[in-house]
This record gives sequence, C-alpha cells and structure tokens, in this order.
Amino acid sequence: MSPNEKTTTYFDQAGERNTRILLKTVKKYVEKEGIKDIVVASTTGHTGAEAAETLKGCNVVVVAHAYGFKEPGKNELEEQYEKRMKASKAKIFTGTHALSSAERAVRKDFGTIQPLELIANVLRRMGEGTKVCVEVTLMAADAGLIPVDRDIIAIGGTGRGADTALRICPANSAKFFDLKIREIIAKPRDF
Repeated sequence: MSPNEKTTTYFDQAGERNTRILLKTVKKYVEKEGIKDIVVASTTGHTGAEAAETLKGCNVVVVAHAYGFKEPGKNELEEQYEKRMKASKAKIFTGTHALSSAERAVRKDFGTIQPLELIANVLRRMGEGTKVCVEVTLMAADAGLIPVDRDIIAIGGTGRGADTALRICPANSAKFFDLKIREIIAKPRDF
C-alpha cells in the first residue's frame, strides 16, 4: 500500500490574521474529500459567520463560549453575527466546555489542576487551536449536532479568529479516547 500524501498549511504566526486563508483551505479540502460536517469555534460569532458563509451547504456547527465564561450570566455571541450564521443555515451551540467545565472553578479556587484541564494542556502542545478543535468536536458530538461514525473537520484558533483545522473522527465526551485526530489540515508553527 502506498502512502497517502497530502499538504498541510503551516502559518508563521498564530491568530486571527489566518482566518480567511484557513477557511479557503478548508473549503478546498472538504470539496476534495467530500466531508460535510464542520465544527467551528467562535466567541463573538465573527469567525462562525465567515465559516458558515464560506462553507454554505455543509452541516456547519458553530460552538460558542458558554454563558458566564467571561461575565456571569452573559454570552459573548454578537447578534449581527448570529443573524448571518442563521441565514447561512449554520447551527449554533452554546454549552459547558468539554475540557474544563467545573474543573476550572477547582483550579481557580483551590489552585490545583484536574484531569480535564491536564488533557487540555497536553493538547496545547500542538497549539491552542488543536485543543479548541478537540473540545468543540466533543461538545458538538455530545449535543448530537455531528455524527460520531464519520470524519468531520474542526476549526479553532488562538485567541480570536481561526488558525487551526483538523480532520477528526469524533466521539462523545464519555468515549473521549475514541476520538482520533486523523489529519492536520492547517496550524500555526508559532503558538
């Protein structure tokens, strides 16, 4: 059996500046590979709206920060972007973060890290976007918004925007170790 050679895009720097190129790269990839399920991390909704419009026709699931992430009882998703996502038929999910949840409170109040945050920090060795991609995939799978029996594309970033795209065989959080990162489509070198 011969090796399957593919190209990975590496950005010189992490961050928002890579969003448009990343989305164009993902669009080409999904068209070639026939993948229809895309999970996108988005805080304000800007990246989610851009992805929903670029990847229209796919099952685009935008995963936003949980309510109270930044400020108690508040969500950071902006109405203008939410409207654009809905107009492009994207699904929007807001829920508990799969790799932190209540463990963040334990760390903040007691100064000790728990297993989920340990997993998150290990994933960050490949970049913040890698951790984000895995986390939003778990969240979307747990919400029943993506299949767990076929590969999806996850898009995440470092801070704002998108700089990482991974092909993932998803899993529900309860089966975390069944999740497989199959391919790195794009990621920053400097994170």
